Amino acid sequence: MKYAPNTLLVALFWLRAAEALDNGIGLKPHMGWSSWNVAQCDAASARYALDTADRFISLGLKDLGYEYINIDDCWTTRSRDGSGKLVPDPSKWPDGIKAVADKIHDMGLKFGLYGCAGQQTCAGFPGSDGNKHAESDVSQLVEWGVDFWKYDNCYTPCLDNPPPQTCQRPAGNTQEWYAPMRDAILGAQDTRKIHFNLCNWGRDNVWEWGYDYGHSWRMSVDNWGDWESVERIGSAAAGISEYSGPGGFNDLDMLYLGSPKLNANQGRLHFGLWAIAKSPLVLGLDLATISDETLAVIRNKGIIAINQDELGKAATTFTPPGKPGPESGKIHPYWAGPLSDGVVIGLCAGISAGTYAVDFKDVPGLGEGSYAWEEMYTGDKGTGTGVSFDIDLHDMRVIKVTTATQAKREPAAL
Repeated sequence: MKYAPNTLLVALFWLRAAEALDNGIGLKPHMGWSSWNVAQCDAASARYALDTADRFISLGLKDLGYEYINIDDCWTTRSRDGSGKLVPDPSKWPDGIKAVADKIHDMGLKFGLYGCAGQQTCAGFPGSDGNKHAESDVSQLVEWGVDFWKYDNCYTPCLDNPPPQTCQRPAGNTQEWYAPMRDAILGAQDTRKIHFNLCNWGRDNVWEWGYDYGHSWRMSVDNWGDWESVERIGSAAAGISEYSGPGGFNDLDMLYLGSPKLNANQGRLHFGLWAIAKSPLVLGLDLATISDETLAVIRNKGIIAINQDELGKAATTFTPPGKPGPESGKIHPYWAGPLSDGVVIGLCAGISAGTYAVDFKDVPGLGEGSYAWEEMYTGDKGTGTGVSFDIDLHDMRVIKVTTATQAKREPAAL
């Protein structure tokens, strides 16, 4: 969502917003869990969904805002039935989808499934094939009580025939095959409101039009659970921050915390940067084996509150006087973004360890003066005209600077 400074463009923005997938969903980045990174196709089952829901409760994640239990690819049989309907794999869903969704709803949580705009899903299961099955598939989602629909981009129209899993020469624009599903979801909104997640891998500059089609959109190819992915995705998020806002957010892909390819420092930067960039916070790990170290990161109340701030504006990079500007493909050290009661500052040692300091007067949204601040990983607090931290390589500090002032209350008259 792009904010414009003059009245005409603001009017045009709201005209566009009125035509968007505006069904009251996605006003904040969604939070939850997705099955794929845990055990790929083997995790697309009722057992994983219900076990994860139980752990959302026992680990205190539900109370922190994690609510979506999303099952990714491989949850159906290999073909549709004679009526063209999707068929849940009976070996994975012995009681069907609705029974699982009902149990998850009874726990105060939400349930999501995965589909694909192409002829097949990425793992070779039935896709919605453009507009051929959109209305029928949404009808099933509504019947089952599904709250979230991730819509992938495999086996879509391609100049290569038959289309491969990942087409490098698309025949058309991805908007063309995301529109029918958007329209079907809009058509069902009086019965059930469904969060529509566009997974087109950032193609066709999806951030420029995604708000008209869904509530969140993948702005890149996959996060592979390594530092290179964090660098690639995180650095790219800075340049498109203006397109995120209530009702539609840039999706930086699942959080790969706990990956053996990421050390503790990298995990903190991964989570902190995704949070201040207002990405959905979707866990991609097995909660049955999560470490205490990783659990402490994903339960950081201060960082979650920044991600879920009602203003919904993403942080981006800035460059203090005398410091080098952003380097392509690298995590820039200095980030900032507005909050409803202040400003968040991200200090990232993405390129080198060292002392990272910033004067508040050089931070967008602040200015001359003394402010109260709190760092969310260390718990350090203070007041002053700036902050300074010694940060190890690939680690991060997330600082909330408070600008809001409370009005003094006069004593009540006797």
